[in-house]
Amino acid sequence: MRILHVITLAELGGAQSVVINLAERSLQDGDEVFVASSEHGEMWEVLNPEIHQIKIKKLKHSVGFDDILVLRELFSLRNKIKPDVIHLHSSKIGILGRLVFPAAKIIYTIHGFDSIRLRYRKFLPLEKILKSRCKAIVGVSNYDVENLKLEGITKNVHVIQNGIKDFAKNNFVSKDDLFSDLKKDQNTKIVLSISRLAPPKRFDVFCALAERMIEENILFVWIGNKTEEKNRPKNVILLGEKKDASKYYKNADIAVLFSNYEGLPMSLIEALCFSKPIIASNVGGNSELIDGNGALVFNNDLQEIQKTITFMLSNQNIYDKFAKQSRKIFEDLFNVEVMYNKYRELYSFIAKK
Repeated sequence: MRILHVITLAELGGAQSVVINLAERSLQDGDEVFVASSEHGEMWEVLNPEIHQIKIKKLKHSVGFDDILVLRELFSLRNKIKPDVIHLHSSKIGILGRLVFPAAKIIYTIHGFDSIRLRYRKFLPLEKILKSRCKAIVGVSNYDVENLKLEGITKNVHVIQNGIKDFAKNNFVSKDDLFSDLKKDQNTKIVLSISRLAPPKRFDVFCALAERMIEENILFVWIGNKTEEKNRPKNVILLGEKKDASKYYKNADIAVLFSNYEGLPMSLIEALCFSKPIIASNVGGNSELIDGNGALVFNNDLQEIQKTITFMLSNQNIYDKFAKQSRKIFEDLFNVEVMYNKYRELYSFIAKK
């Protein structure tokens, strides 16, 4: 089977992790796999070298005249590769790809429908117009699928929740504390958020919470920033971008994510893998990751978030119960094999047509 994945940006993020995992698993099954994306980005450095890499020079997130050249290059790929399955990821390439490739061969995964429904609503009419220009539309959470239906997008819609490799198996072996140089002493607790530093990810809430807890022996660590934010509380540590960021969950105590909207965040699935209790904004598919292993919160209720963190860290029995439940949720629902097998069924169905 010849499978072509196309995603707008090659920077590392949740959607790119899905592409990487699916592409590698398909390769293991003997498929010929192609990945096309923007010219620059960390994704290219971590993709298996046996996967064909196609860098589209003019492809970028913003909309402009260069998209005409992108369409031309996509037409060229269609004729050159002749893929059995075209898997489109992200909203922009979901639009461009559905204009170019044969509808009967397309799977379109929406990695967080709220980004369209709430933030870029001007593109929603295009989603509705093109809803039949593919064989399957995949939402990464039940939340997304329900909202797709509310917008009248109901045909050939599937739920396939994101999944990841079991990173914890290898990283649990090491006894090194990745935060040892940052801690005041062995009793210092780590509240960790792994996310890009962008307005929807609410670094401001993260800092405001840290400010409220500045007298406690807790460090608030953020991984994923490209810039250094100078105006922040002294207990907020920025570690920048890390290719292997997930391993830092091993030595963290609580995983947090305060967002305006989400699909099904990969960083929190990584926290589940490492048996970490979760505190997350009550948005998007976050609720599907929390079931007796943490708490959903509202970004404007800092007092309640602070109470929740204090409660978790001061009650060892509760903490241990949450940690064990996080790992169980990962094993049952969010490992890469569960995700891949569901996509594989769609690939096989489309390729036979």
